[in-house]
Amino acid sequence: MRGAKSAKWVVGAVVVALAATACGGGDGDSKDKGNAAGGGTFRLGSTEPDTIDPGRAHESTGILLSNALFTGLYSNTPDGLAEPALAESASSDEGCTSWTFKVKADTKFSNGEVVDAEAFARGWARSAHKAAASDVAYHFAGIKGYAELQDGSAKTFSGVTTPDPHTIKVDLSKADCEFVLKTAHTAYSPVPKVAKVGEEDKAFGEAPVGNGPFKMDGSWEHNKAINLVRNDDYGLTKAKLDKVQVTLLNDKTAHQLEYDGFQAGTFDYAHIPTPMLKTAEAKFKPQNKWFAKDTNGMNWVLPIGDNGPTNNKDARLAISYAIDRQAIAKGVFQGFQTPSTTIVPPAFPKAYQKDLCTSCVKQDVAKAKEHAEKGGLKPGTEIKFSFNTGAGHEEWVQAVARQLEDVLGLKVKLDGKDFPGLLKEQQGTQATGLYRFAWGADYPTPENFLFPLLHSESMNKDAEGNVVGDNRARYNNPEFDKLIDTARATKDEAARIALYKQAEKMAMEDMALIPTFNRSQFRLMATDKFNGLDDINFNEDPILEKISLKK
Repeated sequence: MRGAKSAKWVVGAVVVALAATACGGGDGDSKDKGNAAGGGTFRLGSTEPDTIDPGRAHESTGILLSNALFTGLYSNTPDGLAEPALAESASSDEGCTSWTFKVKADTKFSNGEVVDAEAFARGWARSAHKAAASDVAYHFAGIKGYAELQDGSAKTFSGVTTPDPHTIKVDLSKADCEFVLKTAHTAYSPVPKVAKVGEEDKAFGEAPVGNGPFKMDGSWEHNKAINLVRNDDYGLTKAKLDKVQVTLLNDKTAHQLEYDGFQAGTFDYAHIPTPMLKTAEAKFKPQNKWFAKDTNGMNWVLPIGDNGPTNNKDARLAISYAIDRQAIAKGVFQGFQTPSTTIVPPAFPKAYQKDLCTSCVKQDVAKAKEHAEKGGLKPGTEIKFSFNTGAGHEEWVQAVARQLEDVLGLKVKLDGKDFPGLLKEQQGTQATGLYRFAWGADYPTPENFLFPLLHSESMNKDAEGNVVGDNRARYNNPEFDKLIDTARATKDEAARIALYKQAEKMAMEDMALIPTFNRSQFRLMATDKFNGLDDINFNEDPILEKISLKK
């Protein structure tokens, strides 16, 4: 592992533990001990990522690959603790407006270049610059000089200095007592000099040169494959696998192809199509190849808040009251998912407010119709409901659509497309109606749900009005923003959590997002061939650097 837990020595930061609970599967620990061999190729399938550039990666496959290629100052344990990676230490001033990081010496990029403080400053500025057009640039919004990078008038952060090769000093425009946690995001990765700052950089994005446990084996073969090989010059604990082979699958049938490939022996890891969960559990659990875990992931219906039929609170409440979550959990998900009533997940027990969304607790036809009338959702009103295909969403999206038609008489137009296409459409000025939406934490704090998804600084519209950021609902409430800003500046954990709870309650009363299901993850894993498959990481991916071929 990567050293001691940060809670032992981080000054001025509060490290938040999650309580993600394993609900079954993976009892392969006893078989994993003392039985590892080097070598081997780990094979999995996935949909085409939107990007694997560390400064822009934001969806599941992109995060999986950028985390394999890059190592930053901090990382997250699978159970939700921040731990140092390339950070020797991290400290803040009393007011949480200035942070200082010490960087481990003698680590290198895979091209032989030294990873120093300048490499981090370069990577952060590159991610935040206008030219990157990064959806995750808002993670840097609190650093002085962010605005100048966003408008393209600067190529460096005025708030980031490197007084020596092993020291990074960060001055913030607003106090943030949890800033250290953000450095676990892949956007905070260091990059070598070959990466361009402040200009288009497609070449680096196609074959990034990183400092992680793996490196690219050739370039990204679009819609075909991305291959990785072990980085033998990795500065921390080296991976044992020789290769990781990611086959890029048809987006309309990806989970089914993963499942079929696992059964055929062509994949060593697979998602499971929702209708096949019971069959897969019955077949693979006795073989110790079934894995299940409640995670911090959350699922919602995303209502577009500034345009179209969901641009008012009553319309959103009508939709929420009309959804029978219990029926979908029992019928479509066969009990494998649980209904949700919050924005912040139960995996954050100190912040979790069960049943905060009163319209989510039980379907209420009368209240749904009452709010529909107030909100202008008349019988026959057409509303578009968009979702990404091939990832197990078809069945529950269709069920929600039927309920909205049955209860409110709406005409729901389902619109399935590939994941990159869905994400791009959400950003556009023509986005309207409802979208399938989900979020898993990038770092362990409830703020990582509330700020990215709902703070106005995470909307960050460009000159054409497209949303560059993850506030795709276009939620804009100055009082909510103020609560989040105040919480960030609060050192005391209990007081900070109380402010986050107030902010969540405010957003829930506005129905900024419509909760649907808490996320449980299920996988098939080739535990007969590999060690290290007894858990998934904080981003719900296999822990590639811990996997080893069995003797």
